[in-house]
Amino acid sequence: MSPRDRARECLAIALLFLRLGLTSFGGPVAHLEVFRREFVQRRAWLDAHAYGDLVALCQVLPGPASSQVGMALGLLRQGYAGALAAWIGFTLPSAIAMAALALWLAGPAPGARVPPGLLQGLMLAAVAVVAHAVWGMARSYAPGGRRLAWAATVGVAAWVWPSAWAQPVLIALSAGFGAWAFRQGWAPPASPLAVDIGRRAGAVWLGLFGAGLAVLPMLAAWAPGGWWPVADAFYRIGALIFGGGHVVLPLIQAEVVGPGWIGAETFLAGYGAVQAMPGPMLTIASYVGAALTPPLGGWTGATVALLAIYAPAFLVLAGTLPGWTRWCQSPRLRPMLEGVHAGVAGLLAAALAHAAHAAIHGVATAVAAAAALALLRSGRVPVWALVGVYAAGGWMLGGH
Repeated sequence: MSPRDRARECLAIALLFLRLGLTSFGGPVAHLEVFRREFVQRRAWLDAHAYGDLVALCQVLPGPASSQVGMALGLLRQGYAGALAAWIGFTLPSAIAMAALALWLAGPAPGARVPPGLLQGLMLAAVAVVAHAVWGMARSYAPGGRRLAWAATVGVAAWVWPSAWAQPVLIALSAGFGAWAFRQGWAPPASPLAVDIGRRAGAVWLGLFGAGLAVLPMLAAWAPGGWWPVADAFYRIGALIFGGGHVVLPLIQAEVVGPGWIGAETFLAGYGAVQAMPGPMLTIASYVGAALTPPLGGWTGATVALLAIYAPAFLVLAGTLPGWTRWCQSPRLRPMLEGVHAGVAGLLAAALAHAAHAAIHGVATAVAAAAALALLRSGRVPVWALVGVYAAGGWMLGGH
């Protein structure tokens, strides 16, 4: 492929992910289902098993799973440039919106500027979007009695143990379950993951991942009043946290509100807003970076925080993909992956339960969420229209 053709393909990838970044509501669970429909069913970039393997890897790695899956899809299509194009397209809309929100809320009583009822309506729509996504993912990755039973077990465990370490532990247990339950009858993907990254390159990426954890704290200590402490904090969050946006948000709060970088009210306003945004939830980093106490903050702060929290996600992904593509073909490891697929379905169901718990309060909100799900299941109402209607409805019912 000529350089011009590669550039066109990367532009096409960026525009495709830009559309998804503008329309994919509901958080990481919904994003994974959107990607499955778009790249497995519609465009056939890879088959369902290969996509499941990719999701399984990104659930095991630290960082935002849905964003890592998007990067990996771009990487499989057009190498490093494709990964960058996919990340920019998917992340940019929400990142810009969150940074702009932080600048708009600057000043006293930031929470008072958020229209009452608006976030409630958006959260109810998000519950329906996530429920619709979990249904589709469960049908693909937890078919049959054994898989469904294990998915339910993992979902309950993740619900009663809401810890950052719950996800990797449950994924490991799922691998053990798969090794026991699916010793026979496994099949490799029809289109195995073909990654153009060698072992040496993978080792370099992993070395850079570790170097960031070692070097950034020293730079932060050397220049405590500059940008290095911000980069260090957000890199550490992205490198060491499992579980995606719903788990990471409270941990970001501890890192930035505790030291007094931003106020608690300012953070909570962004916390609610990012859950209603399309695209990845970790773009709250751009919100926090923009809202930092002067002389930090602004668009520069948003850029530093966003790049720092996503850098480890790419580095660890690029470092592990070369080995993962070989392991997925192993007759010993493949049954484990079958179990991991079922475990991932359970984790997604637990995320749905947490979202519903946060949004549904009483019979009226339960009925509203159920109605939204019915509309999505009918196939007659697009997600963007549903979100717009519920946002407007919540705003009006909230007194505006």
